[in-house]
Amino acid sequence: MGRTLKTAMLVTDVGFVAYWLIVFLNLLPKDYLYKDYDNEMMVAWNLSFIPLDLLISCTGLMSIYLYRKRPQFGISLCIISLSLTFCSGLQAIAFWGLRHDFDASWWIPNLFLMIYPLFFLPRFVCKTTARLDVNP
Repeated sequence: MGRTLKTAMLVTDVGFVAYWLIVFLNLLPKDYLYKDYDNEMMVAWNLSFIPLDLLISCTGLMSIYLYRKRPQFGISLCIISLSLTFCSGLQAIAFWGLRHDFDASWWIPNLFLMIYPLFFLPRFVCKTTARLDVNP
């Protein structure tokens, strides 16, 4: 696992945990909250990401930890984490796009979540697939 990937995953995984702590402790100023934050449906939509985001953090941090000790398992967890990270970003971008809500403070982090895994996933998937190929 290269330094760039490890850094991106650490920023993302620790960032998710920090974000949810900030949300639950109500530390974000009103100016930084998304549009219609007081709407119950919007709050429910945002909170619906908790399981996904925390699963991303768990699989990502575990993959970093296990990569040196058990590389095959570390790579598998990394693929899962990166795939889920892409999905999290895509879901948020799709939602904001459907609402025609183009606030850069929400789009930029979610585009990051959607795009950065695409730089690493193909390499890991190719390596994993190559190991699975069995010559008859």
